[in-house]
Amino acid sequence: MPEAPQGSAHTPREEQLLRSSPLFGGMDSASARSLIAQMIRREYSKGQTIFNEGDEGHAMYIIVKGKVKLARTARDGRENLLGLQGVGDMVGELSVFDPGPRLSRAHVVEESVLYELPKETLDAWLDEHLDMSRHLLRALAQRIRRTTNTMADLVFSDVPGRVAKAILDLGHRFGRMERGHVTVRHGLTQEELAQLVGASRETVNKALADFASRGWIDVHIGSVEVYEPDRLRARSR
Repeated sequence: MPEAPQGSAHTPREEQLLRSSPLFGGMDSASARSLIAQMIRREYSKGQTIFNEGDEGHAMYIIVKGKVKLARTARDGRENLLGLQGVGDMVGELSVFDPGPRLSRAHVVEESVLYELPKETLDAWLDEHLDMSRHLLRALAQRIRRTTNTMADLVFSDVPGRVAKAILDLGHRFGRMERGHVTVRHGLTQEELAQLVGASRETVNKALADFASRGWIDVHIGSVEVYEPDRLRARSR
């Protein structure tokens, strides 16, 4: 798979976005800059693949522009969406800390800029900054916490509750205030949204239609307008 082209040197804004990532949480400025200086800036076009399921995990990435879908292929050949990552999120970090083949495919859904951190670079940097390991452990712990919460939702929440929570989460990460309400341009199909909450498309469509009939949301292709976030929040519990 051809590598994405390297872009120009990072801007102060991109450095700020990189430091919003869990990887840099609480890290002092000098340590953060020394690591950022060794990262590779890569630009991706819409639809371009970052890595495929089964690839060797030689690097992790941090998003500073755009969105990345993570998907896994089922036994019947269908691709199932695992997550949608945005600015500040890490991609592919598990394979860096636990060497082995990639467990999912990552591809961009719009023009994106990611910073690549090769495993060898990270290992060498950690040898010189041993006290920084706690930041990496915190980042991994946050990933485990999110996974645990998702599994708990699948067990204890009904489908409408999971849909409401997914809308709120997408709104928190990708929403913009427009004309007095939040517009969430997530770029997902209803089938992908259904995969995200672990339910059938028909059941998810029914929940969306119910929310819309109550005036809580309006649903459009690839986006949703949220009018009553408090109602969704109450329904998600």
